[in-house]
Formats: sequence, structure tokens, C-alpha cells
Amino acid sequence: MPVSPAPASYNHRVNLALLNADLHCHSNVSDGTLEPAALAARARTNGVELWALTDHDEVGGQQRARDAALALGMPYLTGTEISVSFAGMTVHIVGLGFDADDAALAAGLAATRGGREARAREMAASLAQVGIAGAYEGALQYVGNPELISRTHFARHLVEAGVCPDTNSVFRKYLTEGKPGYVPHRWAALGDAVRWITQAGGAAVIAHPGRYKFTPTEEYALFSEFVAHGGRGVEVVTGSHTPAEYEKYADMAVEFDLLASRGSDFHAPEESRTDLGALPWLPGRLTPVWEAIADRVQQP
Repeated sequence: MPVSPAPASYNHRVNLALLNADLHCHSNVSDGTLEPAALAARARTNGVELWALTDHDEVGGQQRARDAALALGMPYLTGTEISVSFAGMTVHIVGLGFDADDAALAAGLAATRGGREARAREMAASLAQVGIAGAYEGALQYVGNPELISRTHFARHLVEAGVCPDTNSVFRKYLTEGKPGYVPHRWAALGDAVRWITQAGGAAVIAHPGRYKFTPTEEYALFSEFVAHGGRGVEVVTGSHTPAEYEKYADMAVEFDLLASRGSDFHAPEESRTDLGALPWLPGRLTPVWEAIADRVQQP
């Protein structure tokens, strides 16, 4: 894969809001399809100037991601995306710039991963009731880490098996609330996830808030409780947000005095709507999360 010219030094950028930072993506350590090193190369080729790998409830790919990024001349932040239950819904909290070897964080992530296998078997049983047999075994073929089997792995199997033409249509017909294959899971508490990240020296960020189907009151409660627990940022520009949502969550960042983050949420070349490094800039009136945790950025 060709490599573009080295990015401008992170430490010498005049306007850090105009930094091509991509701080949300997934490798095959969780539910992406590419190895951490391949993701690093793709990010670098696409002009990313600051990168983080944020696998779900896992830090097992961090060393490989960091080593590959630094070898390519790309500054790196440690990352993860923790699954949280809030108001009866699953919410994701991204952690950035933490100590990946922190024992309390590792224990919390392990506990969060713990219920995935039982949930996956229940999902397969539900799909079997509508005539789709062998879904658990099929999903396992797409799992790099069996502890992290997820709906995405089931979706890839259903596409390969010819049940649906693509993963978007899978999620329209299956695996979501009220549809066959949906099984809720009790994840970490919001306060626990924020504490694991912050006590490990990192910054907690609400991931893609526009994806959650909260009422305005519930969303306000999420932001309020997040801040009360020590949360520091929100993803304003992300792969699943619309331009109107960029503005909405920029306003909420200002209202709640939160730092702003930016990330594609890239999973796979053939599945993700936004490639690594392809997002618009953060609105200039916001303070980027990477500016506030600049001392946590690992330099080449």
C-alpha cells in the first residue's frame, strides 16, 4: 500500500481543530475485518495525522496498532469503546489516551465481555425459531476473538448465507429490538466505564450520540450524568452523523463544556459508510479532545 508524505508535526500545528484525527475505528480484535497494522496503514495512506484504535471492550490490539502507527510516522492515542447500559439502551463510551496496562480497566473490560457468549447463543436460538439454523457456528467464522462475538458477526454470516444481500438489510430485518435474533445485554454502568477510563489516565467520550433513540429528556440525562461522573468529551463529527447532527452536538458540547472528538467508526472497506480520515473538520468553536490530552499522544 503506498504511503503519503509524512503529516505535519502534531506538536507544531497552529489550529488543532484542523487536524485530521480519526479516533474511532475497529480491527478484527473486535468486530472489524482488518488487522490493527492494516488499519494503521490505511489511516496513514488516507492522510490521518492522529489515530486511535478503539475496539469494543478490548485493548488486545493496542500494542500492534501503536507499533504500526509509530513506524509509519503517525502519532497515536490508546483507545477502546466500552458498552454501557443507560435508560434501557446500549450506549458506547470511547476511552482515549489511557494506560492500556491498567489493571482496573482490564478487569472492567473483561467483565463487560463476559456475557457475550451466552447472549450470542440466545440470538442464535431466536434466529432458529424463524428458520435460520446454525447462526452461532456461522457467526463464529467471522470472530477474531470469541469473547467479542457480536451482532455484526451474525450479520456477516447472514449475508454470506444468502439470507440478506448486505449487512444494512440484516439490521432492518433481524437483530434489532422487536426483530428475530435480538437479545438485550446488560453492559457496564455509565459511571463504571467513565471511572475505568479516567483512573487509567484517559479521557471518556460519548460515542456517536446521534445513533441513540433517546427522547430529548433522556439524552439530556445521559449528558448530565456523563459529566457528573467525570466524562470529558463527545463525538461531534463521526461516520454516522449528518451535517445537522454535527451542529446539534457541537451546541451540546458547548452547553455541557465538553471537548469535541472526531472518528469514522470504520469497521471494514465493504461495510463502512465513511473511510478512515475522510470526515469533515470539527467546528472551529470547539476544543478538540486531543488538545486537552496532548501529553498522552504517543509520538513517532
